[in-house]
Amino acid sequence: MHPVLTQSLADGPRRGRSARVSTRSGQTQSGKAALLLRISALIALPLVTATAGALLPASTAWATRPGAHVPIAYVADVAINTPGPPITVGGTPEAIAITPNGKTAYVVNYVRNPRTVVGTVTPINTATNTPGPQITVGNGAFGIAITPNGKTAYVVNSESGTVTPINTATNTPGPPIRVGGDPRPIAITPNGKTAYVANEGSSTVTPISTATDTPGPPIRVGGDPYAIAITPNGKTAYVASVVVGGPPDYYPVGAVTPINTATNTPGPPIKVGGEARAIAITPNGKTAYVVNDSTVTPISTATNTPGPPITAGYGAFAIAITPNGKTAYVASGVGLGVHPVGTVTPINTATNTPDPPIKVDGEPLLIAITPNGKTAYVVNGGLDTVTPINTATNTPGRPIKVGRNPDAIAITPNGKTAYVVNAEGLSALSPAAQDYIGTVTPIHI
Repeated sequence: MHPVLTQSLADGPRRGRSARVSTRSGQTQSGKAALLLRISALIALPLVTATAGALLPASTAWATRPGAHVPIAYVADVAINTPGPPITVGGTPEAIAITPNGKTAYVVNYVRNPRTVVGTVTPINTATNTPGPQITVGNGAFGIAITPNGKTAYVVNSESGTVTPINTATNTPGPPIRVGGDPRPIAITPNGKTAYVANEGSSTVTPISTATDTPGPPIRVGGDPYAIAITPNGKTAYVASVVVGGPPDYYPVGAVTPINTATNTPGPPIKVGGEARAIAITPNGKTAYVVNDSTVTPISTATNTPGPPITAGYGAFAIAITPNGKTAYVASGVGLGVHPVGTVTPINTATNTPDPPIKVDGEPLLIAITPNGKTAYVVNGGLDTVTPINTATNTPGRPIKVGRNPDAIAITPNGKTAYVVNAEGLSALSPAAQDYIGTVTPIHI
């Protein structure tokens, strides 16, 4: 069974954060984007750990800070590529993850209204597309990962510096787990025994034993860690950071820190290009691809050595790998202007050469690929659309209109529904209360 692909924008490009991709099992790649994403993604699909391909198990999500827009999640019907009726969720949704059995989608809501940063999680029954009661978690709920057995969802609370475990059978939260400062990306090992949380504020990673929900000693990594991905064999966690070293020893070069999951010890940082914003690992676990501004750096996981940079578009921001591992898709164009034309660059993983870029609308922020690998869905900021790309021909389809400021996407394990989360603004339903009301729209694939 293919893992669920989820990608989200963590504190999106609107705040200089990076997108994330997550997978069914809970493995995620993300960074400051959010969600993200916080496109991560979402998505741990086999393609990105982010897995968003059959890559790594994980889940994550991100979005924008409160005060900007009302969160809405649109579920687009992938089969006909038309959005269905929106499902109401909480305020300013940041991320989304779907259980391995595909029965429940969990949407992480950063806030309820401008007067509080108490976060919530909205469970959605995917059979009926009806939301359940909101689950209260910590302040500034920002990311999420679900264990491979589907029993526990771990929600990262960026403002509280904690992680809240949720029992998916009862949808009840457990006691918060203390981690580092400003935690955002989270990934869970394929065996489900350990969750790794990257703390952007303290330049560390906190390992959490899922058996006891207790944190281990923090692991020092590079400054401002944006994303995290775990190899399919679970032996190494790769943490992408904006800079080499931590405070006060910053260097203006991005880096990836490999962590031995057996000992929780970090290896020497691997220098890459500019700011390392996203990372994805091939399904066979042999190569990690790191997105750095306008290039992508391939890293051999056998030797932890980087290869020559691969040219991508300006403002490269998200990455996803097809389940067969043959192609990596890189979304570029963040920050190009009011009416940007972004691109998606397909990279042949056998030769590490880029194919001609595919033009899409707006600012491509996130990418999610269907479990059968036939279609890549690109979330475009600015124009608030999703562009489907035929992976056999690398041709884009007609853009699908979604809500304003989309910042997360997830596809169900059976590949029948794509869920797009949007943060749109203050609710017109309760302007006096100044509530942020988000929605999710189901689209059958």
